[in-house]
Amino acid sequence: MNPRVKTVKPSSDYTLLITFKNNEKRIFDVKPYLDKGVFKELKNPALFNTVKPFHGSIQWIHEQDFCPDMLYEEGIPV
Repeated sequence: MNPRVKTVKPSSDYTLLITFKNNEKRIFDVKPYLDKGVFKELKNPALFNTVKPFHGSIQWIHEQDFCPDMLYEEGIPV
C-alpha cells in the first residue's frame, strides 16, 4: 500500500502538489482528466482550487476524487 495524502496544493496549470504522509512530494497532473465525466467542471479554476485532503486521498467540493494509489504512482517526484 502506498502512502496516503497529507496535504494538497492546486496550481494554476491544473497540477497538484501533493505531500504524502511519508513526507514525499509529488506533482499530479489533472489535465488529462478534465475532458472526462465529472472532472469537466474542474476546468473552472474556482472549482479546481477547492481540492482538499480527504480520508488519505483528495476531494473537490462536488466530491470528485482520485484513488490515493493513483496519485502516488502517477505523481512525479519533486
